[in-house]
Amino acid sequence: MISLLLSFLLSFTGIQNHQNITSDEPVQIAVAGLTHDHVHWIFGRDDIGDIEVVGIYEPNQELWERYKNWYDLDDALHYTDLEAMLENATPEAVTAFGSTYDHLRLVEASAPRSIDVMVEKPLAVNMDHASQMKQLAEEYNIHLITNYETTWYASNHEVYRKFKEESETFGRVRKMVVHDGHQGPKEIGVSSEFLEWLTDPVLNGGGALMDFGCYGANLMTWMMDGEEPVSVVAVTQTHKPHIYAEVDDEATIIVEYERAQGVI
Repeated sequence: MISLLLSFLLSFTGIQNHQNITSDEPVQIAVAGLTHDHVHWIFGRDDIGDIEVVGIYEPNQELWERYKNWYDLDDALHYTDLEAMLENATPEAVTAFGSTYDHLRLVEASAPRSIDVMVEKPLAVNMDHASQMKQLAEEYNIHLITNYETTWYASNHEVYRKFKEESETFGRVRKMVVHDGHQGPKEIGVSSEFLEWLTDPVLNGGGALMDFGCYGANLMTWMMDGEEPVSVVAVTQTHKPHIYAEVDDEATIIVEYERAQGVI
């Protein structure tokens, strides 16, 4: 269990070796996979102008047709071969919207080409994948970052500021409790392609433990300034086996530090 949490810890700031470079030109990105429903956020930001999609890898032709019609996408953007997309589209960065298991393969293909990578949370399905991804990012000097929605919440940044800048008033973190969840991916109506791998213990690495547990691990790591926990224990349950037969749909993780505790 501690190796699982450590893979989450690697995901917080990501592995970043470049110096930050600012430019008025949009970043040319490729999209690897369309089975993760969060990919809608990529296609729904044309009015911002900070990115330009130069290639989309998706082997499922029916799924590609669906997105093409939704967002009026050009067929020239579509690839059914990942390596061909990276070679021909020559993106500056690639965004992963497939299964969590596929994250390692994407980094293996992108890093030697000096293409930066953003994956959806969590970073990896297990510590072995996370370690390999970290090694590749460092070897080829690329950005490898994980997209946590909670990173962009102003409320989280305010809590962090209060503890770090007003510590005389707020003291130090002793106990942090993080609640995340919803009725369930099927119940809230995710796409069938998304649900298929979300409920696969290999492709997702688990159920609620991976899908939501990573948020708390991410936030706790941030609040603890990257300190590693001394122990991690968890209890997982499946309350809806008729829907989630192979993965947990309820999880509680207790993360122990030398002078603090996290309950996720």
